[in-house]
Amino acid sequence: MSADQTRILARAAREVLPGQIVNLGIGLPTRLFHYLPAEMEVLVHSENGVLGCRPRAEGEAPDYDMIDSGGTYIATRPGASVFDSATSFAMIRRSRVDLTFMGAFEVDAEGNLANWKIPGQFSPGIGGAMELAQKVRRLVILCSHNDKHGNPKVLEHCRLPLTAPRCVSRIITDKAVMDVTPQGLAVVDIAEGLSVAELREATEAELNIDERQLGRF
Repeated sequence: MSADQTRILARAAREVLPGQIVNLGIGLPTRLFHYLPAEMEVLVHSENGVLGCRPRAEGEAPDYDMIDSGGTYIATRPGASVFDSATSFAMIRRSRVDLTFMGAFEVDAEGNLANWKIPGQFSPGIGGAMELAQKVRRLVILCSHNDKHGNPKVLEHCRLPLTAPRCVSRIITDKAVMDVTPQGLAVVDIAEGLSVAELREATEAELNIDERQLGRF
């Protein structure tokens, strides 16, 4: 894992509170497992029908019936429950999940999210992300600030097909932590060693920054 991904995950772990039900989306968010304190009372939800997931311990034999949203073998903690996908999505649709983390191709200043389809490339479909984005109480995006070509992923307006409109609460990238507000994106934290000018240069969307209250991570 890269240093940038480690920075994102370590910062994202601070978003999780004891007692929450938390969903981890496909890709980078599933690795957040390993950054949560072992003693923290948190129930990790997987939309394929598990509540109380945990990562497998080193050397622990896999249960081939137990996978997370990305298809990785997982284990369960004491008190976990397993159920069908209809029950799992009933939890989501009734907003019983407190917090979800997802990746993004694009996210914008209005909190719109695009994370399922790039035109011209194969996509298996929008999947459960559409419902999670609309129904979970709080959605936090974990993604690189720029794509592999250096283009901004934090935009004024998304250009790719949306997963859901106006659904994002917070964005955590390798460069900054930003909240979606009625006034636009408000920067909460900025990466160590990065200047405000460099952050603005790397971001298409306008950023509201109060340097007196800016944290570092």
